[in-house]
Amino acid sequence: MICVALPCLAISTEQGQLTGQGLEGFYRAGRRILSRCQVRVAGREPLAVQARMTASDQARFTAALRVTPHGGPDPDVVVERTRCADGAERIVLRSFAARPLRLPVEVALGADLSDIAAIASGAVGPELPASVGDSGLRWTCATGTSSVTADPPPADAIASAGLLRWDFDLPPGGSVCVELKVRLEGAGPARPVGRAATSPLAAARATGDDPRVPALMATSVGDLQALLVRDPSHPADTYLAAGAPWRCGLAPAEALAAARMTLPLGTRLAAGTLRTLARTQISHEGPRHGMIPGPRRDAGAHLPPGCTGTEATLLFPVLLAEARRWGLPEQDTEELLPTAERCLSWLRAAVGEGTYLRDPQPGGPVRCETQAHAHRAALLGADLLDACGRASPDAAWLREWARRLRAVFRRDFWLDDRGGGRPPAALTPEGRPVPHFGASAVHLLDTGLLGGGAAAPGLLDKVQTESLARLLGSPAMDSGWGLRAMSTKEPGYNPFGHRSGAVRVHETAIAVAGLATAGYEKEAGALLRGALAAAEAFGHRLPEMYAGGQRTEGGAPLPHPAACRPAATSAAAGVLLLTTPAGIRPDAPAGTITLRPLRGAPLGEIGVTGLRVAGDPFSVRVSRLGLAMVEEAADGLQLGV
Repeated sequence: MICVALPCLAISTEQGQLTGQGLEGFYRAGRRILSRCQVRVAGREPLAVQARMTASDQARFTAALRVTPHGGPDPDVVVERTRCADGAERIVLRSFAARPLRLPVEVALGADLSDIAAIASGAVGPELPASVGDSGLRWTCATGTSSVTADPPPADAIASAGLLRWDFDLPPGGSVCVELKVRLEGAGPARPVGRAATSPLAAARATGDDPRVPALMATSVGDLQALLVRDPSHPADTYLAAGAPWRCGLAPAEALAAARMTLPLGTRLAAGTLRTLARTQISHEGPRHGMIPGPRRDAGAHLPPGCTGTEATLLFPVLLAEARRWGLPEQDTEELLPTAERCLSWLRAAVGEGTYLRDPQPGGPVRCETQAHAHRAALLGADLLDACGRASPDAAWLREWARRLRAVFRRDFWLDDRGGGRPPAALTPEGRPVPHFGASAVHLLDTGLLGGGAAAPGLLDKVQTESLARLLGSPAMDSGWGLRAMSTKEPGYNPFGHRSGAVRVHETAIAVAGLATAGYEKEAGALLRGALAAAEAFGHRLPEMYAGGQRTEGGAPLPHPAACRPAATSAAAGVLLLTTPAGIRPDAPAGTITLRPLRGAPLGEIGVTGLRVAGDPFSVRVSRLGLAMVEEAADGLQLGV
């Protein structure tokens, strides 16, 4: 159970006690500032009876014990602990005994001030010696000092045992509260971005026939707020950290992908993400000039690692173009346009005299998903340059290259078989197909948004798109909990393999949206309902991935031990999944919005309020008959055909 309000975390098991085992503890900026916090009442540990997340940054643990002798099996003291990511813990004892109680209460504390990476690898030393501080205890090492203060102050503070003690008198029906505050000295108070009034994300809500819909939207928005981070050098700009607990920093491709999926919540996150990454763009001359740098990403057993910098560079102009359609102010667009132009110039230079974009450069394989990203960037980038009055030779080249790419892609990237054919994962540098079929093919359906609510053309023709849709909806790919990363029919399939069989929520959401746009509502609806069922099994907080085992009656998806939860892309995917049934396609510069709802209404009636289009509130409802109705919109925004 992970409470998140970056830069702070609190990681617990469902028992509630922090024992110092595994990753348990309070964290600040990746450092564990308290590893152990164990409560004993009358010399015993209370019995845990319930644990639940009450918000993205808060968990509540309830335990009980019997302190009255010969009182039968019923507990007469309940202990409630509310744990917050920012380092606060509130411990409330309630007496249900028939007579007054005098309860000795002890809290055993410990800290090691270890880095989370060292903890994850098992390289953690012993707890640090404690000293008595103001109303609590302190721990010091070469890298800093952490402390715990208590209110009310303890009757005894024993440094050698790391122990705080109280004696409380509780009348029948009475209660008493102890508040602990954990902090890293010298770090200043934590001010989570998502809890500020200036949060860039709208607090959207969803309602509908399906009771899981409101919970998924609320949890997704809450997790996105919790993962917001400020650019230290430019505090006005915010972006999403990749996920907790492992990746609380900036991952360029994932930050852009998440910001794109959250455009229905407003364009301010997109603007902050784009400005932050624009400052990282490579400016020195050379083959990488214009790239947004990013680390290599494992691509499974059949392909070498890919470059997330390639993906980020191609996503930058796409996000800027689509954010403009959602209402990004023209001033922001003009400010960011030169960076987008350099990204597109890099694409032109990287393709050179050829047709395909290799990844990684130079001499890498020709990946299917990279061509999808590049084709989308070319079309949306050219549209953006023209719309902004940029007389750039790149615009004409990008459109012509995209046309040539479509022609050769449909020939080279298709393997005919008895089932109708399928796209290979890649072509080797020598031009041989890598035949394994997986979820990366969904990016072929993610063509992007042009003016007037039109979808950009895709790399596949109509017959190929139909075959791809059928494959994505087949039992070999649809696990019943979402889309597998690789088909069960492929050699090397592993339900836990993050590139060879696990369900990656981001790809499932892209598949749902892409299939809906292409008109394959049956397959889109099945994947949507499966993802919603998985969300319910995970308490509506979707991890970035989970095992792709087949769904069975009464079963549940298995967690992946290395997955972040929450994660930016999976929380953003929740927003995309729940807005796809309405098919919202804005064109704020033209003052229009088009709705393309799923006519089959796979979730029954659904309404989403508190979205943002053109900077103003936007609400939409889809009926059980699949009819969409705008309930709130900016003045002057016309409904397109």
